[in-house]
Amino acid sequence: MADSSRNLDRLGLDELKTLLVQVLEDNARLKQANEALREEVARLKGLKGKPDIKPSGMEKNAKPRSGKKGGGKTTGRRGSKNDKLAIDDTKILKPDTVPEGSRFKGYEDYVVQDIILRPWTVLYRRQRWETPDGRTIVAEMPDGVSGHFGSGLKRFLLSQYHKCQVTVPRLTGQLHDFGMSISERQVMRLLIKGKGDFLTEASAVLRAGLETAEWITVDDTGARHQARNGYCTHIGNDRFAWFSTTSSKSRLNFLELLRAGDEGYEINDAALDYMRDHGLPKMLVEQLAGHETRVLADREAWKAHLANLGITKLKVHPDPVRIASEGALWGRITALGLLDGTVIVSDGAGQFRVGDHALCWVHGERLVHKLEGFCERQRKAVERIRHRIWWLYADIKDYCRDPTPKRKGQLRRRFDSIFTTETGFVTLDRLLTRLHKRRQEMLAVLERPEIPLHTNGSENDIRCQVTKRKISGGTRSDEGRDCRDAFLSLMKTCAKLDLSFWNYLGARLSHQDAAAIPYLPDLIRERATA
Repeated sequence: MADSSRNLDRLGLDELKTLLVQVLEDNARLKQANEALREEVARLKGLKGKPDIKPSGMEKNAKPRSGKKGGGKTTGRRGSKNDKLAIDDTKILKPDTVPEGSRFKGYEDYVVQDIILRPWTVLYRRQRWETPDGRTIVAEMPDGVSGHFGSGLKRFLLSQYHKCQVTVPRLTGQLHDFGMSISERQVMRLLIKGKGDFLTEASAVLRAGLETAEWITVDDTGARHQARNGYCTHIGNDRFAWFSTTSSKSRLNFLELLRAGDEGYEINDAALDYMRDHGLPKMLVEQLAGHETRVLADREAWKAHLANLGITKLKVHPDPVRIASEGALWGRITALGLLDGTVIVSDGAGQFRVGDHALCWVHGERLVHKLEGFCERQRKAVERIRHRIWWLYADIKDYCRDPTPKRKGQLRRRFDSIFTTETGFVTLDRLLTRLHKRRQEMLAVLERPEIPLHTNGSENDIRCQVTKRKISGGTRSDEGRDCRDAFLSLMKTCAKLDLSFWNYLGARLSHQDAAAIPYLPDLIRERATA
Protein backbone atom coordinates (compact mmCIF):
# COMPACT_ATOMS: atom_id res chain seq x y z
CA MET A 1 0.00 0.00 0.00
CA ALA A 2 2.85 2.36 0.82
CA ASP A 3 4.52 1.57 -2.53
CA SER A 4 1.29 2.36 -4.36
CA SER A 5 0.99 5.72 -2.60
CA ARG A 6 4.57 6.64 -3.52
CA ASN A 7 3.91 5.66 -7.16
CA LEU A 8 0.81 7.89 -7.27
CA ASP A 9 2.82 10.79 -5.90
CA ARG A 10 5.11 10.63 -8.91
CA LEU A 11 2.25 10.83 -11.47
CA GLY A 12 1.44 14.10 -13.24
CA LEU A 13 -2.01 15.68 -13.45
CA ASP A 14 -2.80 14.27 -16.91
CA GLU A 15 -1.69 10.78 -15.85
CA LEU A 16 -3.87 10.98 -12.73
CA LYS A 17 -6.88 12.01 -14.87
CA THR A 18 -6.27 9.09 -17.23
CA LEU A 19 -6.02 6.73 -14.26
CA LEU A 20 -9.25 8.15 -12.79
CA VAL A 21 -11.12 7.60 -16.06
CA GLN A 22 -9.85 4.03 -16.19
CA VAL A 23 -10.98 3.41 -12.59
CA LEU A 24 -14.44 4.80 -13.36
CA GLU A 25 -14.72 2.59 -16.44
CA ASP A 26 -13.64 -0.48 -14.45
CA ASN A 27 -16.18 0.41 -11.77
CA ALA A 28 -18.92 0.67 -14.40
CA ARG A 29 -17.98 -2.76 -15.79
CA LEU A 30 -18.05 -4.28 -12.29
CA LYS A 31 -21.49 -2.79 -11.65
CA GLN A 32 -22.73 -4.21 -14.94
CA ALA A 33 -21.31 -7.65 -14.13
CA ASN A 34 -22.83 -7.51 -10.64
CA GLU A 35 -26.23 -6.61 -12.11
CA ALA A 36 -25.97 -9.54 -14.54
CA LEU A 37 -25.25 -11.89 -11.62
CA ARG A 38 -28.26 -10.55 -9.72
CA GLU A 39 -30.51 -11.18 -12.72
CA GLU A 40 -29.13 -14.70 -13.11
CA VAL A 41 -29.75 -15.46 -9.42
CA ALA A 42 -33.29 -14.10 -9.74
CA ARG A 43 -33.87 -16.26 -12.80
CA LEU A 44 -32.67 -19.41 -11.03
CA LYS A 45 -34.98 -18.61 -8.10
CA GLY A 46 -37.92 -18.17 -10.46
CA LEU A 47 -38.24 -14.46 -9.74
CA LYS A 48 -39.09 -11.79 -12.31
CA GLY A 49 -36.01 -10.18 -13.74
CA LYS A 50 -35.35 -6.56 -14.57
CA PRO A 51 -37.72 -5.29 -17.30
CA ASP A 52 -36.17 -4.86 -20.74
CA ILE A 53 -36.48 -1.09 -21.25
CA LYS A 54 -34.56 0.68 -24.01
CA PRO A 55 -32.33 3.52 -22.81
CA SER A 56 -33.65 7.00 -23.40
CA GLY A 57 -31.93 9.57 -25.55
CA MET A 58 -28.87 11.55 -24.66
CA GLU A 59 -30.79 14.60 -23.44
CA LYS A 60 -32.70 12.49 -20.89
CA ASN A 61 -29.68 10.46 -19.82
CA ALA A 62 -27.45 13.47 -19.22
CA LYS A 63 -29.13 14.81 -16.08
CA PRO A 64 -27.96 18.12 -14.60
CA ARG A 65 -25.37 17.62 -11.85
CA SER A 66 -26.32 20.65 -9.83
CA GLY A 67 -29.26 22.89 -9.05
CA LYS A 68 -32.85 22.09 -8.24
CA LYS A 69 -34.93 19.42 -9.84
CA GLY A 70 -36.72 20.35 -13.02
CA GLY A 71 -34.21 23.06 -13.95
CA GLY A 72 -34.69 25.10 -10.78
CA LYS A 73 -38.46 25.41 -10.93
CA THR A 74 -40.24 25.57 -7.62
CA THR A 75 -43.43 23.67 -7.04
CA GLY A 76 -46.26 25.03 -4.99
CA ARG A 77 -49.95 24.68 -4.34
CA ARG A 78 -52.01 25.20 -7.46
CA GLY A 79 -54.68 27.87 -7.39
CA SER A 80 -58.30 27.43 -8.36
CA LYS A 81 -58.90 27.06 -12.10
CA ASN A 82 -62.24 28.82 -11.75
CA ASP A 83 -60.44 32.09 -10.96
CA LYS A 84 -59.33 32.26 -14.61
CA LEU A 85 -62.83 31.79 -16.04
CA ALA A 86 -65.07 34.59 -17.27
CA ILE A 87 -68.64 33.98 -16.06
CA ASP A 88 -71.14 34.54 -18.92
CA ASP A 89 -74.34 33.71 -17.09
CA THR A 90 -75.41 33.34 -13.47
CA LYS A 91 -78.45 31.34 -12.35
CA ILE A 92 -79.85 31.41 -8.82
CA LEU A 93 -81.04 28.00 -7.62
CA LYS A 94 -83.43 27.67 -4.68
CA PRO A 95 -84.27 24.56 -2.66
CA ASP A 96 -87.70 23.08 -3.30
CA THR A 97 -88.65 23.46 0.35
CA VAL A 98 -87.05 25.26 3.29
CA PRO A 99 -88.20 24.47 6.87
CA GLU A 100 -89.77 27.38 8.66
CA GLY A 101 -87.32 29.27 10.83
CA SER A 102 -84.29 28.58 8.59
CA ARG A 103 -81.73 31.35 8.07
CA PHE A 104 -80.23 32.33 4.69
CA LYS A 105 -76.42 31.73 4.72
CA GLY A 106 -75.37 32.98 1.28
CA TYR A 107 -74.53 30.85 -1.75
CA GLU A 108 -72.49 27.77 -2.57
CA ASP A 109 -71.05 28.29 -6.05
CA TYR A 110 -70.85 25.52 -8.63
CA VAL A 111 -69.26 26.35 -12.01
CA VAL A 112 -70.22 24.46 -15.20
CA GLN A 113 -68.25 25.04 -18.42
CA ASP A 114 -70.05 24.54 -21.72
CA ILE A 115 -69.75 25.57 -25.35
CA ILE A 116 -72.42 26.65 -27.82
CA LEU A 117 -71.98 25.61 -31.46
CA ARG A 118 -74.80 26.47 -33.81
CA PRO A 119 -75.22 28.20 -37.16
CA TRP A 120 -76.02 31.89 -37.04
CA THR A 121 -77.48 33.35 -40.23
CA VAL A 122 -78.01 37.11 -40.52
CA LEU A 123 -80.19 38.77 -43.14
CA TYR A 124 -78.99 42.29 -43.88
CA ARG A 125 -81.83 44.34 -45.36
CA ARG A 126 -79.95 47.18 -47.01
CA GLN A 127 -82.07 50.25 -47.62
CA ARG A 128 -82.09 51.59 -51.16
CA TRP A 129 -82.82 55.18 -51.97
CA GLU A 130 -83.23 56.95 -55.28
CA THR A 131 -82.00 60.53 -55.34
CA PRO A 132 -83.75 63.33 -57.25
CA ASP A 133 -81.07 63.14 -59.93
CA GLY A 134 -81.73 59.40 -60.52
CA ARG A 135 -78.82 57.91 -58.57
CA THR A 136 -79.32 54.88 -56.27
CA ILE A 137 -77.91 54.88 -52.73
CA VAL A 138 -77.58 51.53 -50.93
CA ALA A 139 -76.65 51.18 -47.26
CA GLU A 140 -73.07 50.08 -46.66
CA MET A 141 -72.32 46.67 -45.13
CA PRO A 142 -70.95 46.68 -41.56
CA ASP A 143 -67.17 46.61 -41.03
CA GLY A 144 -65.75 43.10 -41.11
CA VAL A 145 -68.49 41.65 -43.34
CA SER A 146 -66.96 40.38 -46.56
CA GLY A 147 -68.77 37.84 -48.70
CA HIS A 148 -71.58 35.54 -47.67
CA PHE A 149 -69.69 33.88 -44.81
CA GLY A 150 -68.92 35.70 -41.57
CA SER A 151 -65.71 36.15 -39.59
CA GLY A 152 -66.85 33.64 -36.95
CA LEU A 153 -67.08 30.86 -39.54
CA LYS A 154 -63.71 31.81 -41.08
CA ARG A 155 -62.14 31.81 -37.64
CA PHE A 156 -63.57 28.39 -36.84
CA LEU A 157 -62.42 26.90 -40.15
CA LEU A 158 -58.86 28.25 -39.87
CA SER A 159 -58.52 27.03 -36.29
CA GLN A 160 -59.90 23.57 -37.05
CA TYR A 161 -57.89 23.11 -40.23
CA HIS A 162 -54.49 24.38 -39.09
CA LYS A 163 -54.42 23.79 -35.34
CA CYS A 164 -56.70 20.76 -35.01
CA GLN A 165 -55.58 19.18 -38.33
CA VAL A 166 -59.17 18.51 -39.49
CA THR A 167 -59.40 17.74 -43.21
CA VAL A 168 -61.61 19.72 -45.60
CA PRO A 169 -64.11 16.85 -46.22
CA ARG A 170 -64.57 16.35 -42.47
CA LEU A 171 -64.90 20.08 -41.89
CA THR A 172 -67.56 20.27 -44.57
CA GLY A 173 -69.41 17.31 -43.11
CA GLN A 174 -69.29 18.88 -39.67
CA LEU A 175 -70.78 22.12 -40.99
CA HIS A 176 -73.51 20.14 -42.76
CA ASP A 177 -74.34 18.45 -39.43
CA PHE A 178 -74.74 21.94 -37.94
CA GLY A 179 -77.29 22.70 -40.64
CA MET A 180 -75.18 25.00 -42.82
CA SER A 181 -75.30 25.14 -46.61
CA ILE A 182 -71.70 25.12 -47.85
CA SER A 183 -69.61 23.02 -50.25
CA GLU A 184 -66.06 21.69 -50.03
CA ARG A 185 -64.99 24.15 -52.72
CA GLN A 186 -66.36 27.04 -50.65
CA VAL A 187 -64.58 25.76 -47.53
CA MET A 188 -61.30 25.61 -49.44
CA ARG A 189 -61.80 29.15 -50.74
CA LEU A 190 -62.34 30.39 -47.18
CA LEU A 191 -59.10 28.69 -46.13
CA ILE A 192 -56.79 30.07 -48.83
CA LYS A 193 -58.35 33.03 -50.67
CA GLY A 194 -57.70 36.60 -49.57
CA LYS A 195 -55.06 35.71 -46.97
CA GLY A 196 -52.44 38.20 -48.15
CA ASP A 197 -52.29 40.00 -44.80
CA PHE A 198 -51.55 36.73 -43.01
CA LEU A 199 -48.80 35.87 -45.52
CA THR A 200 -47.25 39.32 -45.09
CA GLU A 201 -47.27 39.03 -41.31
CA ALA A 202 -45.70 35.55 -41.44
CA SER A 203 -42.88 36.88 -43.64
CA ALA A 204 -42.39 39.81 -41.26
CA VAL A 205 -42.20 37.32 -38.36
CA LEU A 206 -39.15 35.71 -39.98
CA ARG A 207 -37.47 39.07 -40.57
CA ALA A 208 -38.09 40.23 -36.99
CA GLY A 209 -36.83 36.89 -35.69
CA LEU A 210 -33.61 36.98 -37.73
CA GLU A 211 -32.97 40.62 -36.84
CA THR A 212 -33.17 40.00 -33.10
CA ALA A 213 -32.12 36.37 -32.61
CA GLU A 214 -29.00 35.45 -30.66
CA TRP A 215 -29.48 31.94 -32.03
CA ILE A 216 -31.81 29.96 -34.25
CA THR A 217 -32.34 26.24 -34.75
CA VAL A 218 -33.12 24.82 -38.18
CA ASP A 219 -34.44 21.55 -39.58
CA ASP A 220 -36.31 20.21 -42.60
CA THR A 221 -38.68 17.40 -43.49
CA GLY A 222 -40.37 16.00 -46.58
CA ALA A 223 -43.41 17.77 -48.05
CA ARG A 224 -45.57 17.03 -51.09
CA HIS A 225 -46.60 19.78 -53.49
CA GLN A 226 -48.35 19.35 -56.83
CA ALA A 227 -47.82 15.57 -56.66
CA ARG A 228 -44.04 16.00 -56.34
CA ASN A 229 -41.70 15.51 -53.40
CA GLY A 230 -40.39 18.68 -51.80
CA TYR A 231 -38.99 19.87 -48.49
CA CYS A 232 -40.35 22.02 -45.67
CA THR A 233 -37.66 24.03 -43.86
CA HIS A 234 -38.15 25.27 -40.30
CA ILE A 235 -36.35 28.27 -38.82
CA GLY A 236 -37.02 29.44 -35.27
CA ASN A 237 -36.06 29.91 -31.66
CA ASP A 238 -37.90 30.47 -28.37
CA ARG A 239 -39.72 33.55 -29.73
CA PHE A 240 -40.78 32.62 -33.26
CA ALA A 241 -41.22 29.78 -35.74
CA TRP A 242 -41.34 29.95 -39.53
CA PHE A 243 -41.91 27.34 -42.25
CA SER A 244 -41.39 27.32 -46.01
CA THR A 245 -41.96 24.52 -48.52
CA THR A 246 -39.70 24.42 -51.59
CA SER A 247 -38.59 21.88 -54.16
CA SER A 248 -34.96 21.90 -52.96
CA LYS A 249 -33.00 21.50 -49.74
CA SER A 250 -29.71 22.91 -51.06
CA ARG A 251 -27.60 25.56 -49.35
CA LEU A 252 -28.61 27.96 -52.13
CA ASN A 253 -32.26 27.40 -51.22
CA PHE A 254 -31.55 27.89 -47.50
CA LEU A 255 -29.77 31.19 -48.14
CA GLU A 256 -32.70 32.35 -50.27
CA LEU A 257 -35.04 31.66 -47.35
CA LEU A 258 -32.80 33.58 -44.96
CA ARG A 259 -33.42 36.80 -46.93
CA ALA A 260 -36.88 36.85 -45.28
CA GLY A 261 -38.88 37.78 -48.37
CA ASP A 262 -36.27 39.99 -50.02
CA GLU A 263 -35.27 38.92 -53.56
CA GLY A 264 -32.01 40.82 -54.04
CA TYR A 265 -28.37 39.78 -54.49
CA GLU A 266 -25.47 41.93 -53.31
CA ILE A 267 -21.71 41.95 -53.78
CA ASN A 268 -20.03 43.36 -50.66
CA ASP A 269 -17.19 42.40 -48.31
CA ALA A 270 -19.23 39.60 -46.69
CA ALA A 271 -20.09 38.16 -50.13
CA LEU A 272 -16.47 38.30 -51.33
CA ASP A 273 -15.19 36.68 -48.11
CA TYR A 274 -17.71 33.87 -48.55
CA MET A 275 -16.59 33.27 -52.14
CA ARG A 276 -12.93 33.13 -51.14
CA ASP A 277 -13.61 30.78 -48.23
CA HIS A 278 -15.50 28.39 -50.54
CA GLY A 279 -12.86 28.18 -53.23
CA LEU A 280 -14.03 30.58 -55.95
CA PRO A 281 -10.97 31.37 -58.13
CA LYS A 282 -9.27 34.66 -57.31
CA MET A 283 -9.74 35.92 -60.87
CA LEU A 284 -13.55 35.56 -60.65
CA VAL A 285 -13.66 37.16 -57.20
CA GLU A 286 -11.77 40.16 -58.51
CA GLN A 287 -14.01 40.31 -61.58
CA LEU A 288 -17.14 40.45 -59.43
CA ALA A 289 -15.58 42.90 -56.95
CA GLY A 290 -14.38 45.25 -59.72
CA HIS A 291 -17.68 45.54 -61.57
CA GLU A 292 -19.70 48.68 -60.94
CA THR A 293 -22.93 46.70 -60.47
CA ARG A 294 -23.05 45.58 -56.84
CA VAL A 295 -26.78 45.09 -56.13
CA LEU A 296 -29.11 42.98 -58.29
CA ALA A 297 -32.88 43.15 -57.88
CA ASP A 298 -33.82 39.48 -58.34
CA ARG A 299 -32.73 36.07 -59.62
CA GLU A 300 -33.19 36.92 -63.29
CA ALA A 301 -31.09 40.06 -62.98
CA TRP A 302 -28.38 38.08 -61.16
CA LYS A 303 -28.30 35.36 -63.83
CA ALA A 304 -28.01 38.00 -66.55
CA HIS A 305 -25.14 39.65 -64.63
CA LEU A 306 -23.23 36.35 -64.39
CA ALA A 307 -23.84 35.70 -68.08
CA ASN A 308 -22.47 39.13 -69.03
CA LEU A 309 -19.33 38.37 -67.03
CA GLY A 310 -18.97 34.99 -68.77
CA ILE A 311 -19.13 33.04 -65.52
CA THR A 312 -22.07 30.86 -66.62
CA LYS A 313 -19.97 29.42 -69.48
CA LEU A 314 -17.33 28.00 -67.14
CA LYS A 315 -17.50 24.22 -66.68
CA VAL A 316 -15.22 23.61 -63.70
CA HIS A 317 -15.50 22.14 -60.22
CA PRO A 318 -16.59 23.52 -57.84
CA ASP A 319 -19.36 25.23 -59.80
CA PRO A 320 -18.50 28.97 -59.88
CA VAL A 321 -22.13 29.96 -60.53
CA ARG A 322 -23.28 28.19 -57.37
CA ILE A 323 -20.53 29.62 -55.16
CA ALA A 324 -20.94 33.14 -56.54
CA SER A 325 -24.72 32.94 -56.06
CA GLU A 326 -24.36 31.70 -52.47
CA GLY A 327 -21.89 34.49 -51.77
CA ALA A 328 -24.17 37.17 -53.23
CA LEU A 329 -27.07 35.84 -51.17
CA TRP A 330 -24.96 35.88 -48.01
CA GLY A 331 -23.91 39.43 -48.86
CA ARG A 332 -27.56 40.45 -49.20
CA ILE A 333 -28.47 38.83 -45.87
CA THR A 334 -25.65 40.78 -44.20
CA ALA A 335 -26.69 44.04 -45.87
CA LEU A 336 -30.25 43.59 -44.61
CA GLY A 337 -28.96 43.36 -41.02
CA LEU A 338 -30.11 39.76 -40.59
CA LEU A 339 -28.19 37.12 -38.60
CA ASP A 340 -25.83 39.69 -37.12
CA GLY A 341 -24.00 37.63 -34.50
CA THR A 342 -26.65 34.90 -34.70
CA VAL A 343 -25.56 31.28 -34.19
CA ILE A 344 -27.27 28.72 -36.45
CA VAL A 345 -27.72 25.40 -34.61
CA SER A 346 -28.40 22.43 -36.90
CA ASP A 347 -28.16 18.66 -37.12
CA GLY A 348 -25.01 19.01 -39.21
CA ALA A 349 -26.61 18.85 -42.67
CA GLY A 350 -24.40 20.61 -45.21
CA GLN A 351 -26.98 23.13 -46.39
CA PHE A 352 -27.24 24.64 -42.90
CA ARG A 353 -23.51 25.20 -42.35
CA VAL A 354 -23.33 28.93 -43.02
CA GLY A 355 -22.29 31.86 -40.85
CA ASP A 356 -21.68 31.10 -37.17
CA HIS A 357 -22.69 27.44 -37.01
CA ALA A 358 -23.07 25.07 -34.04
CA LEU A 359 -23.64 21.32 -34.19
CA CYS A 360 -26.44 19.60 -32.28
CA TRP A 361 -24.93 17.32 -29.62
CA VAL A 362 -27.85 14.89 -29.73
CA HIS A 363 -27.33 14.28 -33.45
CA GLY A 364 -23.58 13.98 -32.95
CA GLU A 365 -23.99 11.39 -30.18
CA ARG A 366 -26.63 9.58 -32.24
CA LEU A 367 -23.92 8.56 -34.71
CA VAL A 368 -22.14 6.74 -31.88
CA HIS A 369 -25.41 5.32 -30.54
CA LYS A 370 -26.30 3.81 -33.94
CA LEU A 371 -22.90 2.14 -34.29
CA GLU A 372 -23.17 -1.66 -34.04
CA GLY A 373 -20.26 -3.65 -32.61
CA PHE A 374 -19.47 -7.12 -33.94
CA CYS A 375 -18.19 -8.52 -30.65
CA GLU A 376 -18.53 -7.85 -26.94
CA ARG A 377 -15.28 -5.86 -26.83
CA GLN A 378 -16.51 -3.48 -29.54
CA ARG A 379 -19.94 -3.09 -27.94
CA LYS A 380 -18.33 -2.24 -24.59
CA ALA A 381 -16.06 0.29 -26.30
CA VAL A 382 -19.12 2.02 -27.76
CA GLU A 383 -20.88 2.08 -24.38
CA ARG A 384 -17.81 3.50 -22.62
CA ILE A 385 -17.53 6.32 -25.16
CA ARG A 386 -21.27 7.07 -24.94
CA HIS A 387 -21.05 7.19 -21.15
CA ARG A 388 -18.16 9.66 -21.30
CA ILE A 389 -20.01 11.83 -23.87
CA TRP A 390 -23.13 11.92 -21.67
CA TRP A 391 -21.01 12.86 -18.68
CA LEU A 392 -19.33 15.68 -20.60
CA TYR A 393 -22.69 16.82 -22.01
CA ALA A 394 -24.21 17.10 -18.52
CA ASP A 395 -21.23 19.14 -17.31
CA ILE A 396 -21.49 21.46 -20.32
CA LYS A 397 -25.14 22.06 -19.39
CA ASP A 398 -23.97 22.98 -15.89
CA TYR A 399 -21.35 25.28 -17.40
CA CYS A 400 -24.04 27.13 -19.38
CA ARG A 401 -25.77 28.01 -16.11
CA ASP A 402 -22.53 29.27 -14.52
CA PRO A 403 -19.77 29.82 -17.11
CA THR A 404 -16.21 30.41 -15.90
CA PRO A 405 -12.90 30.53 -17.84
CA LYS A 406 -11.45 27.71 -15.73
CA ARG A 407 -14.33 25.33 -16.46
CA LYS A 408 -14.20 26.26 -20.14
CA GLY A 409 -10.60 25.09 -20.39
CA GLN A 410 -11.36 21.89 -18.48
CA LEU A 411 -14.28 21.05 -20.79
CA ARG A 412 -12.17 21.65 -23.89
CA ARG A 413 -9.50 19.25 -22.63
CA ARG A 414 -12.11 16.61 -21.75
CA PHE A 415 -13.59 16.94 -25.23
CA ASP A 416 -10.19 16.36 -26.80
CA SER A 417 -9.56 13.40 -24.49
CA ILE A 418 -12.83 11.70 -25.48
CA PHE A 419 -12.74 12.31 -29.22
CA THR A 420 -9.07 11.39 -29.66
CA THR A 421 -9.42 8.09 -27.78
CA GLU A 422 -8.15 4.99 -29.61
CA THR A 423 -10.58 2.24 -28.65
CA GLY A 424 -9.32 -0.46 -31.02
CA PHE A 425 -12.70 -0.45 -32.78
CA VAL A 426 -11.66 1.03 -36.12
CA THR A 427 -15.10 2.27 -37.19
CA LEU A 428 -15.64 3.97 -33.84
CA ASP A 429 -12.18 5.55 -33.91
CA ARG A 430 -12.82 6.99 -37.37
CA LEU A 431 -16.17 8.38 -36.23
CA LEU A 432 -14.57 10.01 -33.18
CA THR A 433 -11.90 11.56 -35.39
CA ARG A 434 -14.58 12.93 -37.73
CA LEU A 435 -16.48 14.47 -34.81
CA HIS A 436 -13.26 15.89 -33.36
CA LYS A 437 -12.70 17.79 -36.60
CA ARG A 438 -15.97 19.60 -35.87
CA ARG A 439 -14.71 20.61 -32.44
CA GLN A 440 -15.37 24.30 -32.97
CA GLU A 441 -19.03 23.67 -33.91
CA MET A 442 -19.67 21.31 -31.02
CA LEU A 443 -18.00 23.58 -28.46
CA ALA A 444 -19.52 26.84 -29.74
CA VAL A 445 -21.62 26.83 -26.58
CA LEU A 446 -18.50 27.45 -24.48
CA GLU A 447 -18.18 30.88 -26.10
CA ARG A 448 -21.94 31.46 -26.33
CA PRO A 449 -23.55 29.80 -23.28
CA GLU A 450 -27.00 31.15 -24.22
CA ILE A 451 -27.36 28.91 -27.30
CA PRO A 452 -29.02 25.48 -27.02
CA LEU A 453 -27.00 22.28 -27.23
CA HIS A 454 -29.51 20.59 -29.52
CA THR A 455 -32.18 21.17 -32.17
CA ASN A 456 -35.06 19.72 -30.15
CA GLY A 457 -36.99 22.98 -30.57
CA SER A 458 -37.01 22.68 -34.36
CA GLU A 459 -37.85 18.99 -34.25
CA ASN A 460 -40.81 19.66 -31.94
CA ASP A 461 -42.05 22.57 -34.07
CA ILE A 462 -41.81 20.72 -37.36
CA ARG A 463 -43.97 17.83 -36.13
CA CYS A 464 -47.08 19.84 -37.01
CA GLN A 465 -45.92 19.82 -40.65
CA VAL A 466 -45.29 16.07 -40.47
CA THR A 467 -48.77 15.51 -39.02
CA LYS A 468 -50.33 17.68 -41.72
CA ARG A 469 -48.48 15.68 -44.38
CA LYS A 470 -49.74 12.38 -42.99
CA ILE A 471 -53.36 13.54 -42.65
CA SER A 472 -53.87 15.75 -45.69
CA GLY A 473 -51.12 14.66 -48.06
CA GLY A 474 -49.76 17.48 -50.18
CA THR A 475 -50.91 20.82 -51.53
CA ARG A 476 -52.05 21.45 -55.12
CA SER A 477 -51.73 25.19 -55.62
CA ASP A 478 -48.94 27.59 -54.73
CA GLU A 479 -51.53 29.64 -52.86
CA GLY A 480 -52.53 26.65 -50.74
CA ARG A 481 -48.89 25.79 -50.01
CA ASP A 482 -48.09 29.35 -48.94
CA CYS A 483 -51.19 29.52 -46.71
CA ARG A 484 -50.32 26.23 -45.02
CA ASP A 485 -46.77 27.39 -44.27
CA ALA A 486 -47.88 30.86 -43.14
CA PHE A 487 -50.61 29.71 -40.76
CA LEU A 488 -48.36 27.02 -39.22
CA SER A 489 -45.75 29.76 -38.69
CA LEU A 490 -48.26 32.12 -37.09
CA MET A 491 -49.77 29.37 -34.93
CA LYS A 492 -46.39 28.26 -33.54
CA THR A 493 -45.26 31.85 -33.03
CA CYS A 494 -48.43 32.60 -31.05
CA ALA A 495 -47.69 29.61 -28.82
CA LYS A 496 -44.11 30.81 -28.20
CA LEU A 497 -45.39 34.30 -27.33
CA ASP A 498 -48.03 32.85 -24.95
CA LEU A 499 -50.89 34.03 -27.16
CA SER A 500 -54.11 32.22 -28.02
CA PHE A 501 -54.23 31.34 -31.72
CA TRP A 502 -58.03 31.52 -31.49
CA ASN A 503 -57.83 35.10 -30.17
CA TYR A 504 -55.23 35.95 -32.81
CA LEU A 505 -57.55 34.80 -35.61
CA GLY A 506 -60.45 36.73 -34.09
CA ALA A 507 -58.39 39.92 -33.93
CA ARG A 508 -57.09 39.66 -37.50
CA LEU A 509 -60.52 38.81 -38.92
CA SER A 510 -62.10 41.74 -37.03
CA HIS A 511 -64.52 39.43 -35.26
CA GLN A 512 -66.89 41.17 -32.87
CA ASP A 513 -65.78 41.23 -29.24
CA ALA A 514 -62.41 39.68 -30.18
CA ALA A 515 -59.50 40.73 -27.96
CA ALA A 516 -56.85 42.93 -29.59
CA ILE A 517 -53.61 41.10 -30.46
CA PRO A 518 -50.52 43.22 -31.30
CA TYR A 519 -48.61 42.73 -34.55
CA LEU A 520 -46.51 39.61 -33.96
CA PRO A 521 -43.21 41.00 -35.38
CA ASP A 522 -43.48 43.93 -32.97
CA LEU A 523 -43.97 41.51 -30.06
CA ILE A 524 -40.90 39.52 -31.15
CA ARG A 525 -38.75 42.66 -31.17
CA GLU A 526 -40.20 43.74 -27.84
CA ARG A 527 -39.44 40.38 -26.20
CA ALA A 528 -35.89 40.47 -27.59
CA THR A 529 -35.15 43.75 -25.82
CA ALA A 530 -36.98 42.90 -22.58
